[in-house]
Amino acid sequence: MSDTPPDRLSANPDSPYYNAEALERGVGIRFKGVEKTNVDEYCVSEGWVRVTAGKTVDRKGNAMTIKLQGEVVPYFRDAEAASE
Repeated sequence: MSDTPPDRLSANPDSPYYNAEALERGVGIRFKGVEKTNVDEYCVSEGWVRVTAGKTVDRKGNAMTIKLQGEVVPYFRDAEAASE
């Protein structure tokens, strides 16, 4: 696997953009220059993230998400730890 995270990644196993290998390495997200820890899905090329909306869930038990537009910078946390 390369040192650049995928353009689009989802934490939901039912999504076609789910990638277990990338998630095991630990993907960090900077959104508009701020570190986000509640990102459910992101897309760098389209410039958006989906973040969970508190503890609310839909009728199927999935977390409710909000789509936010802006600059998305993903990185692998293991690569960051190795550089320190």
